[in-house]
Amino acid sequence: MNKSNKTITICSSASFYKDVLEIERKLKKLGFQVKIPQTAYKMQKSGNFKVEDYKTWFRNKDDYRRKTKLMNDHFKKVIQGDAILVINKEKKGIAGYIGGNTLMEMTLAYYHKKKIFIWDEIDSSLPIEEEVRGLNPIFVEKNLSRIII
Repeated sequence: MNKSNKTITICSSASFYKDVLEIERKLKKLGFQVKIPQTAYKMQKSGNFKVEDYKTWFRNKDDYRRKTKLMNDHFKKVIQGDAILVINKEKKGIAGYIGGNTLMEMTLAYYHKKKIFIWDEIDSSLPIEEEVRGLNPIFVEKNLSRIII
C-alpha cells in the first residue's frame, strides 16, 4: 500500500517537541501522513520551546482540565493513525526516556492493534522498561526508513 495512505502519530515528551517537528517534516517527505501533539505547533508558532510555560497546571491546579483535553485530543490521533512513532531522547539523565503520558499513548496504540515504533533504544534505568518492552515495539534506531506499516 502507498505510504501516503498511511498515517503515523508521533508521541513524545513535550521536551522533545522541537525534534518532533523536524521528524514530522522527514516523515512527510517519505510520503506519510503525520499527526503530532497540538502543543508542538503552538511552540513552533511562538518560537518558545520552554515546556514549563505550557504546563500551567503545575502552577494552577484548575488547569488540569486543559491537560485532560490535550490528552484526549492526542489519544484520538493515536486511534486514527495506522501506527505511532515514539520520540525518545535523553531526559532526566535517562537515555531513551519515555514518560507516563507517552506510555499511556503506547498502551492505547497497542490495544487498538497499531504498530508501535520507537526512535531509539531505551535504557535499562527507565522505570517503565518492562512495560515498554511488553508492548512489543519496533526500535528504528533513528532510521525512519525502518518504518514499514
